[in-house]
Amino acid sequence: MKMASFRLALVLATLLLLRAGIFVDQALAETTYFPIPSASTTRNDGNDAGLIVPILVTDPDGELKYLHAPMLIHNSYLGVRGTYNMFKYDPGGRQTRFQASITERIERKLVFNYLDPAMADGRLMFTVGAAFFKNATSRFFGISQQTKEEDETNYTAREIRANWKLGVYLNEVTQLALSQRYREVQIQPGGARGVPQLLDTSLSSTAGVDGASILGSRITFHYDTRDNLTSPTVGTQITAYAELNNNFSNSERPIYGRYEVDIKKMFPSESKKMILVVRGNLQMTQGFEVPFYEKSSLGGQNNMRGYGVDRFIDDNLVVFNIEQRIHVLRTRVANVMAEFEIAPFVDIGKVFNTFNVRQFRDYEVTPGIGFRALVRPGTVGRIDYGYSEEGGAVYAGLDYPF
Repeated sequence: MKMASFRLALVLATLLLLRAGIFVDQALAETTYFPIPSASTTRNDGNDAGLIVPILVTDPDGELKYLHAPMLIHNSYLGVRGTYNMFKYDPGGRQTRFQASITERIERKLVFNYLDPAMADGRLMFTVGAAFFKNATSRFFGISQQTKEEDETNYTAREIRANWKLGVYLNEVTQLALSQRYREVQIQPGGARGVPQLLDTSLSSTAGVDGASILGSRITFHYDTRDNLTSPTVGTQITAYAELNNNFSNSERPIYGRYEVDIKKMFPSESKKMILVVRGNLQMTQGFEVPFYEKSSLGGQNNMRGYGVDRFIDDNLVVFNIEQRIHVLRTRVANVMAEFEIAPFVDIGKVFNTFNVRQFRDYEVTPGIGFRALVRPGTVGRIDYGYSEEGGAVYAGLDYPF
């Protein structure tokens, strides 16, 4: 199977063990750990095999305060990878995340994120983050939806990122936010064997291959009536933003804009055992010589699940997702109530450079099915398989795709 990704052990075991905190005698212990084997295979990233050891630290009431997750993984392309993850949970929904990773060949990663969703007595939301990483298995096929599978190239994306966001709650369901992001990119030789290197092909003349230093300023409108942020069953979510960017690496045409509207609507049955989820997403990029990694991208676990990440890239994107979430079982597992769903879906989308022609043609269609395990209200584990003309892809994660 092409571009398949299997993280079953991590998703399902972490879902039940981490959130529920089993193996913790709350009257006697505050710390526990348990090993979880991890195996994955992807067309882009190669084969992984190794061990994850989540370590839980709870308060006297048994509430999870820290999650430490060291990992030791062997990757078929890049060698041995050591990773340390830390999540800190505070009252009021505040969360802190730190990740550090080093791989035998090429890849490095440092990530920090802090979120306070109810600052100033619930009137404000604030988040800040920074990251440095080198992704040695990135792929680029060229610009437009007419690119072919044999156009695939590999590169390493060396990036430095920083961001902040401050949101003001206008009422219980509406938020207006201001944010900025900084992104510095260098394109370097990749680490995937047997794949042409981007820097050695004709695609090396594409805007952005020579690097970029980008400062973006964004205003975002949020409207959200869902009954839960993680595992909702009813409601509507609308997000729209406008962003102005300055590429300091391009002295002639540094300014470009990015815009997005994302709408999700849930239609539950009376018993909520069947929930139809419909989503529409429109992205637009306006400007000249925009780096290819700043344009709209089709493919991946959140919009077109039959293709790999960044399979199609162009100025604009439109995607429609239709997913029927069907409740199949609710049972007690290790002292917690777990729910299980199947979710047949179809993803329909395209990228394009103008709105003037063929708006009702050339759509990619990827049907598929998802399997989900939930511990409400705060945890979702999923496995999604989508089929495309190029084979298919399997994605796993600890959230819904949208």
